[in-house]
Amino acid sequence: MNVMTKIVETKAEPAIRMHEIDLSLGSGASRVHILKKLSLDIPRGLAVGLVGPSGSGKTTLLMTAAGLERPDTGEIHIAGENITHYSEDKLAQFRGRNIGIVFQSFHLIPTLTARENVAIPMELAGADDAFQRAEAELQAVGLGHRLNHYPGQLSGGEQQRVAIARALAPRPAIVVADEPTGNLDEATGREIISLLFRLKRERGTTLLLITHDMGLAESCDRVVRIRAGQIVEQRDLLGAAE
Repeated sequence: MNVMTKIVETKAEPAIRMHEIDLSLGSGASRVHILKKLSLDIPRGLAVGLVGPSGSGKTTLLMTAAGLERPDTGEIHIAGENITHYSEDKLAQFRGRNIGIVFQSFHLIPTLTARENVAIPMELAGADDAFQRAEAELQAVGLGHRLNHYPGQLSGGEQQRVAIARALAPRPAIVVADEPTGNLDEATGREIISLLFRLKRERGTTLLLITHDMGLAESCDRVVRIRAGQIVEQRDLLGAAE
């Protein structure tokens, strides 16, 4: 099945649907209008590279798609659910089940081991087998031999692998990643991207990826360009990551 066929087949029920999103941040004279009547559909199972100049609204778009920012107006549908008016508790529960998040900075807790960093969020969400799942996920990202190491004992690439394991452990339908190689050297960054694409492919997840690297963006199935809070271009590619 080629990428264009997948886009047609999944268009009726996208993984992420953002409709007429307006969002401003700040207050008073410092309030900034960031997203402006922005609409975007991301089909299930695709890798989408989000690009644009600094200050264009990329990260705000990604955070809104992940349920971490609330729009002033418009609607957001994620994995078939309209989350626009969810309470904070319901939104947190939904996000924990459906959305994995990978940041440029690894956001690991320094006093917890790799296994604990992956397991604790699942345990707090009520999973009975959190530590077993954490070990399996760390094995999947090539860190089965580093389960009991602390972040300070791991390289940058290893820390990002732990962060990816943590994001993927709940088996989310959607993974969003904000410059996941930004703090890594080029070779390590390539390894991390290869890992993300492989896990996305194996699990059928939808991947929304912010990057400044056009080569990386064009390894995705679709490139979305944003400027001044609006989508200015969408291009469907051959899906080199596939």
